[in-house]
Amino acid sequence: MSASETYTEATTGYWQELTPEVPLRFPATPPYRLGYPATLPCGRILVLPLRQLPDGDRAVASLIANQASHLVVAALADHMATQARAFDAEIIVGLPTLGLAFASQVAERLGQPRYVPLGYSRKFWYDDALSEPVSSITSPDAGKRLRLDPNLLPLLESRRVVLVDDAISTGATALAAVRLLQTIGVEIAGIVVAMKQTNRWHASTTALPVRAVFGCPLFQRGDGGWIPLAETQPNIP
Repeated sequence: MSASETYTEATTGYWQELTPEVPLRFPATPPYRLGYPATLPCGRILVLPLRQLPDGDRAVASLIANQASHLVVAALADHMATQARAFDAEIIVGLPTLGLAFASQVAERLGQPRYVPLGYSRKFWYDDALSEPVSSITSPDAGKRLRLDPNLLPLLESRRVVLVDDAISTGATALAAVRLLQTIGVEIAGIVVAMKQTNRWHASTTALPVRAVFGCPLFQRGDGGWIPLAETQPNIP
């Protein structure tokens, strides 16, 4: 695999189906080229596109929930609800942006009539005291803050919650949510995500249990494609 080969392609066809086996055009074992087959707890396969990182030598598997089919989102939400149920929380808190694609569905499956969304946009009635700075490798904008609508405060005070997101990578968004919610006396039972993207988040979130449907390692450029780095493979759930 030369330095000029990215082994990436348009993602239009990804995240649209679950299959009983790895589709024939994708390798089932390393080296991986265009896609990485993730196995769900039900045994079905979801092929994720591999995205070369800016350094050119490494890649990650990608999940973009708001581009996924209803079938895929619903199946992931089923498994996420199973994980969330073990935390016995009173309400789900959804993390922006892509975590909101799952939060309402997880809450519905738990029999909860609503969920509480956090966001980045500041409405004119918001209180900056109900916000926390957040950054990540994909969204490094200075001044970005995670916010809670003050009108939703009574839904959360002194309650036990579970945070729901699409993925956890660096843990920056989850940590910002934890800081924000702890200032208002919320008990955070744990975090549930569809995907653990490598295990680099682990050092910063060990105080809270994090459960996922599947996990993906970091990939290193190698001969013929991308090679998973075993030491970066996260534990599941």
